[in-house]
Amino acid sequence: MDILKAATDWAKAELFSTPFFMLFGVAFLVASLGFWQLGKTEMARAYIIPTLVAGTLLLTIGLGLFFTNKTRITQFEKAYQTDAAAFVASELERADGTLKEYKTIVFTAIPILIATCALVLLFVNTPIWRASMITTIAMLVVILLVDGTAYARIDAYNKQLLLVEKDLKK
Repeated sequence: MDILKAATDWAKAELFSTPFFMLFGVAFLVASLGFWQLGKTEMARAYIIPTLVAGTLLLTIGLGLFFTNKTRITQFEKAYQTDAAAFVASELERADGTLKEYKTIVFTAIPILIATCALVLLFVNTPIWRASMITTIAMLVVILLVDGTAYARIDAYNKQLLLVEKDLKK
């Protein structure tokens, strides 16, 4: 198994999925613009700022991840050529850390935040709070969707790294 190819394929798959953050970010920004231009009711006008903030956050996340993974591809080859065993060890450490972060943040904290926002919706009736909670739930669902697939990819990559590490120790 060529671990350099696996690492590069993983990073390229990340490059494919991170633009979805940007796509949803742009969708939120367009929605904000639509609420600003076409919103006639107090509730519709209340969505302007929350969707603008959510769109900006998703766009920033997407751009940050895209450029991080883009530079990572070239770094993989250099690190692998320098010392393959050290490359595998550092990637294993990074992948393990990322998997733990996903479990803590994406699969624990985000669902708790979604539930909290849903509870706030039950008790608060002002338009800005309702719009903010609904927009936050929508943004967090986008993050769950995109990061759920990213988790599956890095988990598969981590398993490949473990196999290579086992082969290197022989």
